Amino acid sequence: QVQLVESGGGLVQAGGSLRLSCAASGSIFSINAMGWYRQAPGKQREFVARIHSGGNTNYADSVKGRFTISRDNAKNTVYLQMNSLKPEDTAVYYCNGQISGPDYWGRGTQVTVSS
Repeated sequence: QVQLVESGGGLVQAGGSLRLSCAASGSIFSINAMGWYRQAPGKQREFVARIHSGGNTNYADSVKGRFTISRDNAKNTVYLQMNSLKPEDTAVYYCNGQISGPDYWGRGTQVTVSS
């Protein structure tokens, strides 16, 4: 089995920054891709960012230029640096990974951005 654990969420003012981390553990033989999704209250889950094994990245238009996804392969960890945060970024952020074949999900970390 594989487990994903997010950390780094919290409460920040608009314009501030946070860095989220997602650490993978368990039966890890390969990591094809890892990414971040978010879900605000009463809304659908939406894609935020993704990084592939070859290093290519993808971002939602709403976060381009503000968020940066990166990884530390030695630690099986992916990060999401979030700058210039806006109130509309408020959501639970979930880590997703394609690890040794299947998809895995973390339980989420709350990010709240005040006006």
